[in-house]
Amino acid sequence: MKINVSEEFWDQKYKNNKTGWDLGEISPPLKEYFDQLINKDQKILIPGGGNSYEAEYLHHLGFINVFVVDLSKAPLENIQKRVPTFPSEHLVQKDFFDLEMEFDLIIEQTFFCAIDPKLRQEYVIKAHQLLEDKGKIVGLLFDAPLNTEHPPFGGSKEEYIVYFTPYFEINLLEKSYNSVENRLGRELFFKVKKLN
Repeated sequence: MKINVSEEFWDQKYKNNKTGWDLGEISPPLKEYFDQLINKDQKILIPGGGNSYEAEYLHHLGFINVFVVDLSKAPLENIQKRVPTFPSEHLVQKDFFDLEMEFDLIIEQTFFCAIDPKLRQEYVIKAHQLLEDKGKIVGLLFDAPLNTEHPPFGGSKEEYIVYFTPYFEINLLEKSYNSVENRLGRELFFKVKKLN
């Protein structure tokens, strides 16, 4: 079966308010991680960011180089309405796989589970290309089977190790202890550093 995760697919999700992945607030594990970051000049990408409460939180903390990329225009417009001071040029409507920029940090929050699982290896390679030397990916991955025909697609720690190991040093890949209640026990918090 062909998995449809096109721009139109996501536009319909936002239009019909079928956004069950959207917490309506920053994810607690990412909030805790952001609170200990010091360098507010680092260039941060949130791919498939959706309404990106993470980007909003970072913006209010004073981070000046936060970029949100999404296939759908709707969530980017939502961010602009919600956070009028967020730089509009940092809200990019584009396919992650077509990006040609460089970042210090990529934040993973419900994007890896939203793309066709056949693209997971490609995601890892693209993230490696987008990151500066010693750049990192930090965020959350589902640790549960979930769906096979539509997002969110699940996965396991063992699977993620296979994808990331050739391109990244895995610094952390453990059960998230402070996930929101309905995801507790089903998320892994991870930090990986680019191998050159």
